[in-house]
Amino acid sequence: MRSIPFPAAAAALMIAGCAAPTASAADPADAQRTITVTGEGRAAAAPDMASITIGVRTDAPNAAAALRQNSADMTATIKKLKDLGVADKDIQTSGLSINPRYNYEQNRSEPEVIGFTASNNVTVRLRDLSKAGSVIDQAVQTGANSLNGISFSFSDPKPLYEEARRDAVADAKAKAALLTDAADVRLGKLLSIQEGYAQPPQPKMYSARMEMASDAANVPMEAGESEVNVTVSLIYAID
Repeated sequence: MRSIPFPAAAAALMIAGCAAPTASAADPADAQRTITVTGEGRAAAAPDMASITIGVRTDAPNAAAALRQNSADMTATIKKLKDLGVADKDIQTSGLSINPRYNYEQNRSEPEVIGFTASNNVTVRLRDLSKAGSVIDQAVQTGANSLNGISFSFSDPKPLYEEARRDAVADAKAKAALLTDAADVRLGKLLSIQEGYAQPPQPKMYSARMEMASDAANVPMEAGESEVNVTVSLIYAID
């Protein structure tokens, strides 16, 4: 048998490989054509719940005295909140600290400690907004002397999200119909639907330092409206 030189054998193999295409090779013309669209949905409503952070800040010559007075004032504040109908589950301690106070006016290598400050904060959920101003006012008169913030939310945000999702899907479907009509192609069946993100209601916040006693009968506040945002992505086949 006559042997074939190596270069000739290699060439023969290359020719054989080119002559028979693999079965896995796909014809680009057979690939399904699709269109992907993103829709945005929004829904807004008046909040029905508020969360406030009420604090007691106490200054005293030493740490023990500061903590003792602070604890007494916070205990009275919490009792008042419960007397006003706030449930135990809606009152949560959110901050407790004792820190020294320094005198930085004198030129010393280490500032002088001139006392201590004890701080205690509780976050309170108020489920009746009509009484929120009165609750804040009475808490301040009882012992609280700071209001660090307030946010408005929904006790059940599910209906709002459902409305926003429907709006997002309708927006995406309208975009798909418009784009395919402009491109002169036919919109096929829906292949995929995916939610992009669902943004929680944006709270309206403010901060303020309050005096030990309030002159107003009720603290004025406006809950306004809060909005949720949802996006969805739809993939359609096109012909």
